[in-house]
Amino acid sequence: MNKIMTAAQAVDLIGNGSSVGMGGFVGNMHAEEISIEIEKKFLAHGEPKDLTLIYAAGQGDGKDKGLNHLGHEGLVSKVIGGHWGLAPKLGKLALENKIQAYNLPQGVISHMFRDTAAGKPGTLTHVGLKTFVDPRVEGGKINDVTKEDIVKVIGIGDKEYLFYESQPVDFAVVRATYADRNGNATFERECNSLEVLSMCQAAKNSGGKVILQVEGIVENGSMDARMVKIPGIYVDAIVVAKPENHMQTFAEQYNPSYSGEVRVPVESIKPLELNERKIIARRAAMELVPKAVTNLGIGMPEGVSMVAAEEGIGKEMILTIEAGPVGGVPAGGNSFGAAINPDCILDQPYQFDFYDGGGLDVTFLGLAQTDAMGNVNVSKFGPKIPGCGGFINISQNAKKAVYMGTFTAGGLRISVDDGKLSIDNEGKAKKFVESVEQVTFSGDYAAETGQPVLYITERAVFELSKEGIVLTEIAPGVDLEKDILANMAFKPIISENLKLMDERIFREEKMGLTI
Repeated sequence: MNKIMTAAQAVDLIGNGSSVGMGGFVGNMHAEEISIEIEKKFLAHGEPKDLTLIYAAGQGDGKDKGLNHLGHEGLVSKVIGGHWGLAPKLGKLALENKIQAYNLPQGVISHMFRDTAAGKPGTLTHVGLKTFVDPRVEGGKINDVTKEDIVKVIGIGDKEYLFYESQPVDFAVVRATYADRNGNATFERECNSLEVLSMCQAAKNSGGKVILQVEGIVENGSMDARMVKIPGIYVDAIVVAKPENHMQTFAEQYNPSYSGEVRVPVESIKPLELNERKIIARRAAMELVPKAVTNLGIGMPEGVSMVAAEEGIGKEMILTIEAGPVGGVPAGGNSFGAAINPDCILDQPYQFDFYDGGGLDVTFLGLAQTDAMGNVNVSKFGPKIPGCGGFINISQNAKKAVYMGTFTAGGLRISVDDGKLSIDNEGKAKKFVESVEQVTFSGDYAAETGQPVLYITERAVFELSKEGIVLTEIAPGVDLEKDILANMAFKPIISENLKLMDERIFREEKMGLTI
C-alpha cells in the first residue's frame, strides 16, 4: 500500500460526522497543511461536515492559523478542547451556540488520548475538583446547547474524583519531521512531541486512521530505530507539507536550539524597566528557593525569570513547560511551548503525570480575577472564552502557587520614588471581585489540601487561609483605605502582622536578591 499522498487525498479519507484529534501546541507540532486542506474542501464542497474536534493544547495564532481553519459553521458540530483563546473562530461558533463546546483541562485531555488508546472507559483524576469542570459547577460546558455530561463525580473510599469519559478518535491528524515509506516517523526538528504517540494509538485502537504531515520522506531502513517516535503500523496517510505550512512554530521557521540539536549562548536578558510588572516580578522572585522545579505561566510570570537573571540567580531555577521541555529558557509569543537549550523534552502526558502528582515545587501564574475565598478566574470574561489550558492541572497540584497581576486593570499608572509607590492613575476595572465569573482555581480546594497560595500585586500581597484571603503586605507609600480597600469589591481579612513590602522592590538598583 502506498501511504504517500497529497493533502487533498488524505482529507478525502475523513468522512462526515467523524471524530478528529488534532495535535499541536500554539503552532508547534500542528499539521497546518492538513488543516488548510480541510478548510479548503469544506468551503468548496461542504465536506467534511459535522466533525467532532478533540484537542489538548490551544492551536492557533489568534487569527487565521491552526484550528481557526476549522471555524466554519457546519464543519464542526462538537469541540472538546483545552484552550480556546488562540482559535477565536471556533470560540465565536461556541458563543453563538452553533456547536456543542467543552473546555476541559489540557493535561486531562492529553491523558484521555492515552486512556482511549488503552481501551479504558475514561480518565479518573482529582484534577478539576471544585473548579468549573466539576459537574456540580458547570461540567466544562461552554454554552447553552451543550447538554451532555461527559464528566462525572466518583467516590473511591472516602475521596472524590472526577471521571472524564473516553472519546473515540476516528482520525488523528499529527505531524513529524521525517517519515519513511512505511510511515515510521521521527521528530528531530520538532520542539515538542506532545501526545502525538497516544493520539495515534487512540485512533488505531478506535478503528480509525492516522494522517501524518512531514517535511520530507526518507528511504526505508535509513532511520535510527531509537529515533522513531511513531511506528509505521499506526500510519495510514503521509503528506509532505510545503515549508511555509511546516514551520517549527508559528513564529519561526526553524530554531535548532528548540529541538536540542544545538545549544546556543543565551545573551544577557535586558533588565525590565521599573514599572508595575517589575515590581510584581521582584516580589514574586522572593518566593524562589534553590533548585525548585518551577513552572512559569505566560505574560506577567515571565518577568520572574528576567528578574532572576538580573539578580544573578537564574541558574538556581529549574524551569519546565507543560508542553514537555525540562530546563532551558522558555520561548514566548507564538513560540510558546518551546524552550531554548532544553535538557529534555518529554511527551506532554508524562509532563502532566509529573505535574498532577505534585512534582512542581512552585508555579507562577497570571492573576485576572480573584474573590474573597481565593478563587481565581483566567478562563472566562464576559463574551471572551480563553479557556483553562493547563492552568487547572498546574495550579491545583503545585506544592505552592503564586498568582501575579496588577491590583486593578484598564489605565493603571504608577510611579516610584525613594523606595515608595504612588498610584498616579487608578485602573478602571477591579480584579478583586465579589464573585469570579468562573472558578478556574478553587480557593476552597487549596485550603482543604493545605496548599500555600500567594496573590502578588504591585501594592499588596495576600495569602490564602481557610477563612479566605488575608492581606499580609502593603507597598510603602500607599494608603490602606484609599489605595487598597476602596478598590476591592470585598473586605479581606487583614493580618495582625501587616507589614510593608521590601523597599528594595521599589528602587532602581538591583535588590541583591539571594535564594
